[in-house]
Amino acid sequence: MPHVRKNGLPAYKQIQDAIVKRLEHGLLRPGDLVDSERELARIHGVSLMTARHALTGLEREGMVVRRRGAGTFVAPPKIHFNKLMSYTEQMSGRGLAVSSRVLSLGAIHTEQEIAARLALPTTCPLIKLERLRLSGDEPCAVETCYFSAGEFASLTRARLDRVSLFSILEHDYGLQIAHADEEVDATIADAQTARLLRIPHGAAVLRIRQIIYSTTGKPGLYVLGLYRSDRHSLFIRRFR
Repeated sequence: MPHVRKNGLPAYKQIQDAIVKRLEHGLLRPGDLVDSERELARIHGVSLMTARHALTGLEREGMVVRRRGAGTFVAPPKIHFNKLMSYTEQMSGRGLAVSSRVLSLGAIHTEQEIAARLALPTTCPLIKLERLRLSGDEPCAVETCYFSAGEFASLTRARLDRVSLFSILEHDYGLQIAHADEEVDATIADAQTARLLRIPHGAAVLRIRQIIYSTTGKPGLYVLGLYRSDRHSLFIRRFR
């Protein structure tokens, strides 16, 4: 039987709630040291096993990280891909500052496979937009977007460093985004990606390839994203 307090909550859950409230009020920030199992047991008047259970649960949820010999620390915030939103919307929804650095922007004629994925003639020129996505000063992702050059030519003059791309497409072009077909896998960072994301060459990154469709069923853009695996996770709910 789990140790239960007067309000009906298991003691380990009360410990977790107390830590989460400190996070929400800014009393604990990413990288801060969390009270040890022994200290939590003393503060809350529970067994060492109960305190350990509380920290294990928070670690499983990605809220803390435990380092052998050093202690338990607040984990960097992770972005969960469980809804079709722009990266700006995802980050802002979690109260995180977001910005972008445009790495390249221009017309190309060499991506025949991507043109085909967009249901365009393989000879059709595309606009390629490559951006480094940042939270504060920390790089989190490299995203490359492809569009029809004929339909979105003026995008090359848009402010794409701080404005949501979805917002521009919806308000300036009338593109109503409906859904996306996605391919998700893991890959390793090449030298350029590693340098941009400030991770070791060959480190694992989450790769998401998207064909994003409008409400008319027409492909609107193709996105290739390379995301730091220590900052992003894919949330999937399955039903039987």
